[in-house]
Amino acid sequence: MKLWWNGTICDESEAVIPVTDHGFLYGMGLFETFRTYGGKPFLLDRHVARLREGCAELRFAYEPSEADIAAAVAALLRANDLEDAYVRWSVSAGSAPLGLPAPTGYASPNVLVMAKPLGTGSPASKELHVLKLPRSTPEGAVRRKSFHYMNNILAKWELAARTASPQAEGLLTAADGIVVEGIVSNAFWAAGGALYTPSVETGCLPGVTREAVLMLAREAGLPVIEGRFPWEALLAADEAFVTNSVQELTPVSALYDADGVMRKRWSPEAGPITNALSRAYRALTARE
Repeated sequence: MKLWWNGTICDESEAVIPVTDHGFLYGMGLFETFRTYGGKPFLLDRHVARLREGCAELRFAYEPSEADIAAAVAALLRANDLEDAYVRWSVSAGSAPLGLPAPTGYASPNVLVMAKPLGTGSPASKELHVLKLPRSTPEGAVRRKSFHYMNNILAKWELAARTASPQAEGLLTAADGIVVEGIVSNAFWAAGGALYTPSVETGCLPGVTREAVLMLAREAGLPVIEGRFPWEALLAADEAFVTNSVQELTPVSALYDADGVMRKRWSPEAGPITNALSRAYRALTARE
């Protein structure tokens, strides 16, 4: 695999991160995952805005640029002979003395870009499993897409111990039982003609696809309710779906509680609201 490492295309074996990089030592790093359509990164302006905010908070001397990222992704696609890809853009703190950093932050971050082929298609539907492991709180005021991923990995292992189904996604709740998000997704459900999703105040990631779906729902005149909800609120839902930048909108076909008992079943086909928003999202990918 060819990588983009600090401005240069190189082989995977040639990209070396110093052991003094605080991304390695302390998890000080951020990343964005997105996919391309027709070779162009989708919703890149929103990914760049989120990355810029995170870099400012972590005091990285790095200013992401839409033009630079688009050019780097295009070069990486050519180098790997890919028409479209799943892309991960990572920014680590860079080398610094051992110990917690000075308030001045990090002067020389490292930037790594990886691309891999897209899957053969998004799953037709997902099973949603409430997990026993609680969602960790954000490291700062807002959850960043950071290198601090132990909570997600432990959640993935809990889910794998329960089911080997590739159509399964774990639903993480806070210590008080409030729905936060999926392991790699944001969660939505519809009830009584309104669209519901956990608010950012729950500690969920302010996902780029999440924001696009909320925008499309409001444009369609659909009532949108963001808030704090127990997972049992999904029992009254007419339909549910999860979102991320690679799999887009995926319907949820069943809900399992933390003891592994199925508590709700929906049609594996997208419901009317999920279907309408999916069509609007796909139309957006063609416009961007």
